[in-house]
Amino acid sequence: MINNLNIENNIKNKGQVTIFIIIAIVIVAVVALFFIFRTTVIGAVIPKEFEPVYSYYQSCIKEKISEGASLLGQQGGYIENPEFFSGSEFMPFSSQLNFLGVGIPYWYYVSGNNIVKEQKPSLDKMESQLNDFIKQTISECDFGSFNLQGFEVNLGDAEVESSIENNLISANVNQEINIVFGNSSWTGKTHRFSVNSNLGKFYNLADKIYLNNKEIMFLEDYGVDILRLNAPVDGSEVGCSSKVWDVEDIRNELMDALETNTPFIKIQGNYYTIGKKENQYFVKDIGTKADVNVNFRYSKEWPMKLEVWPSENGILKTDPVGLQEGLGMLGFCYISYHFVYDLAYPVLIQIYNDNEIFQFPVVVYINKNNPREALNGEALPDVVPDLCKKKNTAIKVSTYSKSLEPIEANIKFKCFDTMCDIGKTAINGNEAVLQTLFPQCYNGFIVASAEGYETGKYQITDLNENDIMVVLSKKYKIELEVQKNGKKIDGFSVLTFTKDNTQTIAYPEQKEIELSEGQYEIKAYVYSNSSISLQATSTDKCVDVPRGGVLGVLGFSEKKCFALNIPSQTIDSAVSGGGVQKYYIGESELENSKKIIINANDFGIPKKIEDLQVNYNKVDTSDLEVRFE
Repeated sequence: MINNLNIENNIKNKGQVTIFIIIAIVIVAVVALFFIFRTTVIGAVIPKEFEPVYSYYQSCIKEKISEGASLLGQQGGYIENPEFFSGSEFMPFSSQLNFLGVGIPYWYYVSGNNIVKEQKPSLDKMESQLNDFIKQTISECDFGSFNLQGFEVNLGDAEVESSIENNLISANVNQEINIVFGNSSWTGKTHRFSVNSNLGKFYNLADKIYLNNKEIMFLEDYGVDILRLNAPVDGSEVGCSSKVWDVEDIRNELMDALETNTPFIKIQGNYYTIGKKENQYFVKDIGTKADVNVNFRYSKEWPMKLEVWPSENGILKTDPVGLQEGLGMLGFCYISYHFVYDLAYPVLIQIYNDNEIFQFPVVVYINKNNPREALNGEALPDVVPDLCKKKNTAIKVSTYSKSLEPIEANIKFKCFDTMCDIGKTAINGNEAVLQTLFPQCYNGFIVASAEGYETGKYQITDLNENDIMVVLSKKYKIELEVQKNGKKIDGFSVLTFTKDNTQTIAYPEQKEIELSEGQYEIKAYVYSNSSISLQATSTDKCVDVPRGGVLGVLGFSEKKCFALNIPSQTIDSAVSGGGVQKYYIGESELENSKKIIINANDFGIPKKIEDLQVNYNKVDTSDLEVRFE
């Protein structure tokens, strides 16, 4: 009896334990389900009843990302523009170009007080502005239609971290979104979005165009050509009437020419066709081929700076030579003029494809008839990312001479216009090696320099490349001798040796030159003593000359007789020989020779002015002999 009672009690106890276990499991399950529906991470399953609301939230964020990217593209990489500064009467450019009512910050301009300024944003700066834009505009997402259906949607504060890549913009948004429907609720906190966009690709191309123009100023070169073709700069012509130009007319002609010709400029690529061979003049090679449309634009509605010297009251005037006493030998009149211009105007550079665009303006500045010199300027803080602090890629660099001897060299890394000091290779056995961390930059350059060698470069085209060899060309100092028709000259000559840059030698003051292996263009002008004399003569001439006052400006003339004279003068040094030659100089020639001999053609000593011009022309059409001894 006692035994049966114990068994019964044991059964009751076990049943109670089982009930408690089941209750515990139910409680754990409920709690788990509660937290599953309260919190989500990237990739979590969203309850089906809340999917329409969350899908709208996602689409709204993506729309804000696209809107921000569009603003960045339209405004030169800015959503919030830098502080505005107006221009002046002296320099009419404000800090922004007004294009169709939108202010686009200049990447390069000259301020009203004549200070060169740059406003090129970095990619980091663009991402930061995009982050702020998304944070500020998320509140514009309208959940009103869902509220009418009985949903309650609450958004918390947002933190955004975006990344602008070549063809994609990705963004991590940390924001609590709480959706309640009846007795059910769901909360998400971390969200990741990706939007197809060419913003990064367009910015990288824009950056390369800008830096290329900043370095070699191809827009200024085109501007100089347009100036010389459409305005009186320098020249001469036969005639005995004064010539007069109105500066305002010149301004209008230049604006018409710039508006017509600027759009013809192209970046080398596949987005255009060249109808005529001469149109190749407008194609610029920046080292990267463009596979999207690139447009250069100028409008007559934009500001322009134009100053001309000498001028008086907006009029340019030149008087004929030949009317003066003592110029009788000429027997005719001629007009010679030389005017000096300061010309500055905006160019808007647009990169676009389908419905996407990135555009930025620069001021093209021609100073005293020449492309501007690189001036000290003021730049915005954080214009260039501090890549030098972000060394995260292990690379081994070895430096050798052409004969594969190890050469200790200083190593730098160049990414766009940022140069980072990395270190120095050290000789270890049969190699000179530096193995360390480099910044990561596609198409960046590893730059190696060593005393007695030309600077060597290696371009990074594969970010996974980690074993790089840079070969340096040794520079050799060698004696120089100039000959004419095989005979050493005693007189003066000027030689240029052009490879990556140009060396100019004044011989015989300089009888040595430093050369390295490579393809050169060598040009020589050989001078000889001459005695070209112009004797003073005089003769009477009658010509049509402008009438006085306004009638002369309008082109009215009258017949006038005068004595045409030329004073006596002597030219005592003139080109008598020379030529040009493209020649590949091998290292073995430099290593095994003591002297380079440049043998020029003999054109003969000019006897008159016409002979001198002929000799100058012969330099470009005659060959040089180049040999080593």
